[in-house]
Amino acid sequence: MRSEAQRWLLNMLSAIGPLIALGVVVLLFGVADQYQENGGNFLTVSNFQSVSRNTATVAVAALGMTFIIISGGIDLSAGTGMALCATVLAFALKADYSAVVSIGLCLLTGCLCGLINGLLISFLRMIPFIVTLGTMSIYLGIAKLIAKETTVRPNRLEQVPEWLRQFTSTRDDALLLGLPVGVWVALGLAILVAGVLRYTVFSRHVFAMGSNESTARLCGVHIARTKILVYVIGGLFVGIAGLFLFSRLTVGNPTSGTGMELQIIAAVVIGGGSLNGGSGTVLGTLAGAGIMAVIQSGCTQLSISNPMQEMILGAIIITAVFIDQIRHRRSE
Repeated sequence: MRSEAQRWLLNMLSAIGPLIALGVVVLLFGVADQYQENGGNFLTVSNFQSVSRNTATVAVAALGMTFIIISGGIDLSAGTGMALCATVLAFALKADYSAVVSIGLCLLTGCLCGLINGLLISFLRMIPFIVTLGTMSIYLGIAKLIAKETTVRPNRLEQVPEWLRQFTSTRDDALLLGLPVGVWVALGLAILVAGVLRYTVFSRHVFAMGSNESTARLCGVHIARTKILVYVIGGLFVGIAGLFLFSRLTVGNPTSGTGMELQIIAAVVIGGGSLNGGSGTVLGTLAGAGIMAVIQSGCTQLSISNPMQEMILGAIIITAVFIDQIRHRRSE
């Protein structure tokens, strides 16, 4: 009876642990900010709106990465793929395509990126790390070709719809119930993904494949098809994140996503997703993305330099992976 209670308690802590960590990080930076000479700006509504906007872009891409990591894979091309999607969107708008067509091309580009990754990994039986390391450079090169090695700048007032300019804006006239529209869209997508992971047969196949691919194959899971679909879904969310990225910049910069793949993967890992596969939650992913955005905002408020911010984030990632390894050894 005690072992069942302990198991239930461990499962609960695992589920809400990332949220507790997010609360602790917010509290620490809030207290530290109060002791500054000109402090008191961290725990404000305007800063919360800014943090939520910064969280949304990474969180949307991380929702797709959650599927990939649960399946036992990884996608290092997510950052450059996101920039490629944003560049395609900017290029289409500059060419006077309608917003619907331009956004459709943006999302299609993301899906194609995921499809290419999935096909290479499944049929060539190559390690996801190596494949996506290669496609990371390929997508960056394609984006630079489309942009002709410069930044694509559609006319902000004439070619970019107003709703798209205000999609992630924190201006008072662009907010919906106190938050940017894009943040609400990200939360809606999170609820959708949580439902898919909780109630569909497909999610069971993804978890089974990530836990033990050989056993999943013996149980009737079509491994190649499931992997391809997982990466296409991940690519779709990269395309949506590209829309968020363009809304923030209103230009298509081929290098704007460089390095963002680390933030996207870190959001899932900090949120409790296992790089060994077989585990991960939407709530944890959102909390992981929030932790990184809060650290960035808090360090800026405390005038901590960018190198120190990167060191802090790196230490948190190492700690999260170390905890995951301990949990994995205990489960074995």
